[in-house]
Amino acid sequence: MRNLKCKRLQCDEIWAFVGMKEKNIPTWRKGVFGIGDVWTWTAIDPDTKLIPCWHIGTRDAVSAKVFLNDLAPRIAGRVQLTTDGLRAYLDRVEGAFAANVDYAMLVKIYGQAEGSAQERRYSPGECCGAEKTVISGTPDPKHISTSCVERANLTMRMGMRRFTRLTNGFSKKLDNHMHAISLHFMHYNFCRIHKTLRVTPAMEAKIDDHIWTMEEVVMMADTM
Repeated sequence: MRNLKCKRLQCDEIWAFVGMKEKNIPTWRKGVFGIGDVWTWTAIDPDTKLIPCWHIGTRDAVSAKVFLNDLAPRIAGRVQLTTDGLRAYLDRVEGAFAANVDYAMLVKIYGQAEGSAQERRYSPGECCGAEKTVISGTPDPKHISTSCVERANLTMRMGMRRFTRLTNGFSKKLDNHMHAISLHFMHYNFCRIHKTLRVTPAMEAKIDDHIWTMEEVVMMADTM
C-alpha cells in the first residue's frame, strides 16, 4: 500500500501476550522479546477504514520509530494524525513525517471503576473526559479523535481468539501470533465488507476493485 490519499490517520496500540503473562516469566527469560507482553501498533484512515500498516513489538520508543517510519512513506501528501498520550510518539512523529503532518494527542481521563477489586480487574473506569493537545501543525479540532482505531482494535480482540482474555487460546509462539495478525488485517482490508461503507476498506480507498475471497488469499500465499 503506497501513495495512499489519506487525509486523516489515527494510531493506537493493543496489548496481548505470547507464551505466558509478563509476571509469570522466569528470571532467565526476562527481557527476551516474544515471550510475555507483545503490543500491536495500528493505524487507520477513519474515512476509508483502511489499515495501511501495523507493527508488532514492545510499547516503547524503538517500536514507535519502526512503526511510524513504515507508516509515513505510504501516505501521499499532508495528513492529520491523532494518537493517544504515549510519550514515545512525540519525537518519532516529527522524525517520520517531518513537517508534512498536523499532529495532535488525545488523552482520555478515566474515573475510578466501581465494584469490588475482582470486578474492577478487567473493567476500566468510566471515561469522564478527554484532553486534546496540538503537538505540531494545525490539526482540525473536530477531527482530533482515536475512536475509529480503538473500534478497530476491539474488532481484533473480538475476532482473534488469541486476543481474548482469561482463556487458553493465547499465542504460544511469536511467529504464529504475527501470522494470525497479518491474516486478520488482510481479511479486514480486502475481504470483509464494512457495514457502513458497504464495500471493503481497500475498495473505498481505491486501491482495489473487488471483494477478495479466501481462495484468492490462499492462492496468493502459495506464490510467495
